[in-house]
Amino acid sequence: MSTPQTPTQVQIEIDEATSQGIYINMAIVSHTETEFVVDFVFLQPQAPKAKVRSRIVTSPAHAKRLLSALQENIQRYESRCGAITIPGDNTPSQRYEGHYL
Repeated sequence: MSTPQTPTQVQIEIDEATSQGIYINMAIVSHTETEFVVDFVFLQPQAPKAKVRSRIVTSPAHAKRLLSALQENIQRYESRCGAITIPGDNTPSQRYEGHYL
């Protein structure tokens, strides 16, 4: 009979620059068999180019956990603040194999 493992408590640190955050208004999601890649992008209005501000590369299992955490937090938000509405799709045409958000 195995004894249950006690969860390890992890301390998470964040430096000053990272704690300020980076504004994005678009994300591109793509994947391979072993990784998910999320590019966080800022697209300035009327600009012909967008800039990737951050790229996250993670495993499929962590991507699924992130999806679950986002769904749970959106449900909490909407129960307190009301439904989030998404205006008509005005994203740029898809130029990459990824999915735009």
